[in-house]
Amino acid sequence: MKRKTGEKTGDRLPLKAPAVIRYSAYILSLTLFLSGALLLSFPAPAGAVPPSVTADAAVLMDARTGQIFYDKNGLQRREPASLTKIMTAIIALEYGRLNDVVTVSRNAAAIGMGSVLDLRAGEKITLEDLLKAALIMSANDSTVAIAEHVGGSEEAFIEMMNAKALVLGALHTRFANTNGYHDPRHYTCARDLAVITRYALQNPLFNKMVRTRETTISFCDSRRKETIYNTNRLLREGSYPGIDGVKTGSTPRAGNCLIASATRGGRRLIAVVLHSANRYRDAVTLLDYGFSEVTRVTLGAEGEEVAQLPVANGLTGRVPVIVAAPVEVDLARDQLSQVRREVRMVPSLVAPVKAGQKVGEAVFRLKDEELGRAALVTGQDVPKKGFFSRLRKTMARANASGAGAGDATCDPFFRLPPF
Repeated sequence: MKRKTGEKTGDRLPLKAPAVIRYSAYILSLTLFLSGALLLSFPAPAGAVPPSVTADAAVLMDARTGQIFYDKNGLQRREPASLTKIMTAIIALEYGRLNDVVTVSRNAAAIGMGSVLDLRAGEKITLEDLLKAALIMSANDSTVAIAEHVGGSEEAFIEMMNAKALVLGALHTRFANTNGYHDPRHYTCARDLAVITRYALQNPLFNKMVRTRETTISFCDSRRKETIYNTNRLLREGSYPGIDGVKTGSTPRAGNCLIASATRGGRRLIAVVLHSANRYRDAVTLLDYGFSEVTRVTLGAEGEEVAQLPVANGLTGRVPVIVAAPVEVDLARDQLSQVRREVRMVPSLVAPVKAGQKVGEAVFRLKDEELGRAALVTGQDVPKKGFFSRLRKTMARANASGAGAGDATCDPFFRLPPF
């Protein structure tokens, strides 16, 4: 079996993660504009700086929520190399039957560049074993055999890959092949790859394959067996606590690429590094940053007054507007100063007003991304003015007008008694 991986093995593994830096509550400052826009800023703590990586493009994402904690050229067009095989696996898992026996075509057997399983025309192998070869050892020939079997042709399968990318919202991605060979029409970006990976990790079998260090695959019509090893050094060497995937990729144009995932304390992170001088160190730098610097933050406090609304025809002329319930999100420390809160609410109310009446919402944003929304409600009842209250106000105006126009020593004709 050929094992021309095309993967560099000289990347130095990183040092241990730095100590966790804890922080306490932050004072929120806000400014209210008549237009209804409310900005909320967090003072950034000293020393809160994003990590430094050698990769030309990189992203750190929360696997559960999709929240981005780090972005370096995340939308920059890049070549994905063998990271392409994540989408290949998604289509195979969703449209194929794992126990299907695939007959290797001459076209698939002709693939000989990069990592290959050394498939031979006419050989028979299950779709599941072909998937293992594609994801674990990054076999380029296996992806062609997969595509031909599941899609009917390689071209039709690629169309399925591109359609799925659009469905997932990977709008900066286009596939021209199944394995990541260079093609000017084959491109993606770090953010899209994180989105695609996050989706793939929801599949239990995909999860199992990408965390497998080594396994043996068998051919159906012969005694041929091959032991394959994971190309991800972090996973294979067990050098990073919690590591559980995902995929390496390398070509001369794409450079050294890696998508790494790790889980600690119930939080799973996805690190994407593209065209990196040291992909393993870069990935661990991002993962360390996520596990040490990202924490749960409460945006807004329940009952916090954010504004006052004018109330027409009420016993009081204004009513406080408060946050109904806070929004909790995960944020990195250096992201706190970038959080903004925008308040959208009605311009005024007419009595009677009930406490807890929804009058708007607060939208929390990190740059252009929405973090969450909190309902804004009235903080107290405002009863409607009664007849005598309105009469008293009318007569008070008349009294004031009469006192100014006539003899200042004359008593008004009629005064309302106090209520």
